[in-house]
Amino acid sequence: MKNLIILGSTGSIGVNALRVVEEMGGAFRVLGLSAYSNVELLQNQVRKFKPEVVSVFDPAASRDFKRRVNAAVRHLEPGVEGLCEMVSRKDVDVVLLSLVGGVGFAPFLAALKSGKTVALANKEPMVMAGAQFMIEARRWGARILPVDSEPSAVFQCLETRPVPKGGLRDYGALIGRVFLTASGGAFYRYRGDLSRVSVRQALAHPTWKMGRKITIDCATLMNKGFETIEIMNLFGLALGQIRIVIHPQSIMHSAVEFKDGSILAQMGHPDMKLPIQYALTWPDRARRVVEPLDFESAPSLTFAPPDFQRFPCLGLAFEAARAGGSMPAVLSAADEVAVSAFVDGRIRFTDIPRVVERTMKRHRSTSGLASFAEVVEVDGWAREKAAELVEQL
Repeated sequence: MKNLIILGSTGSIGVNALRVVEEMGGAFRVLGLSAYSNVELLQNQVRKFKPEVVSVFDPAASRDFKRRVNAAVRHLEPGVEGLCEMVSRKDVDVVLLSLVGGVGFAPFLAALKSGKTVALANKEPMVMAGAQFMIEARRWGARILPVDSEPSAVFQCLETRPVPKGGLRDYGALIGRVFLTASGGAFYRYRGDLSRVSVRQALAHPTWKMGRKITIDCATLMNKGFETIEIMNLFGLALGQIRIVIHPQSIMHSAVEFKDGSILAQMGHPDMKLPIQYALTWPDRARRVVEPLDFESAPSLTFAPPDFQRFPCLGLAFEAARAGGSMPAVLSAADEVAVSAFVDGRIRFTDIPRVVERTMKRHRSTSGLASFAEVVEVDGWAREKAAELVEQL
């Protein structure tokens, strides 16, 4: 039995993870859960899984939750303090990090410094400072296992031997190319004016059911840019080794071409329970919790190159990857602000890349590896600058 902490248990990944826990019987003991503000769902989760500790990020929601569930569970401090305390517990085996945006930065670092295995669905910290996090994983004997479907697919294609403590191996010398697939998001087949699309349209993902932030990032293709930077850091890849492929059926989750020309692909129905389960049960594979793929009834698989002109966020992510240093942190922060502004109805869909690009242009990236302190400082600056640019649109 593994002791499990889930940060972000009321989000899409967290809810699916608890379904995996439930379907697998006694394989996991849920020690801790956290939510941002959805105290009603968290209350139901606490009743069902009986964790020892909980943390509610929003202070007002935290007070509300204490009134609802007082003596049944230990309440940690709101904000990042409670999250960091939770992941640092000595009895924790696996931390599922499924928070949204840069809020996962500090608890991710705390989990690594505690030598934990981190099942990572919160990709923004790996975008902001992925190389630095890999160094910390090696320093503290921690492991980082990707949960997002496509990075997990790359991991499953590559990892035939045990992952050493200290993160994943450097696979750059073994790989010719990685084919990182993308569904294309809500607007892959949309031929109308993207400046006029609504939030509701952008959230109508054709194959996956996910949180609002990642769904909007899928619609702009920024999510695929984030995953590009993430797997560069996780697997020691160069930008030129990664090819983005639009694959609307979301059956082939990614593929790896080795130096000898052989290609391995990971396939399955678009169901997040599979990569979640693999990250939680690794290095073993457990009884399946998803429906098997039937090739005879599966749809025809199609592949196409992405349209960088229509979806400029992907090109901006590549630009940040090439610049390195602190520029990926600017990319992540500006996107978070811009997406929030779009969801709130303050800017148009096509303004998201404008805000990101203008914020990036106003930043002079540090040369070489930025320190964590520099990354945090740059993140704050980029959020302020992006917010100013939103007001100017």
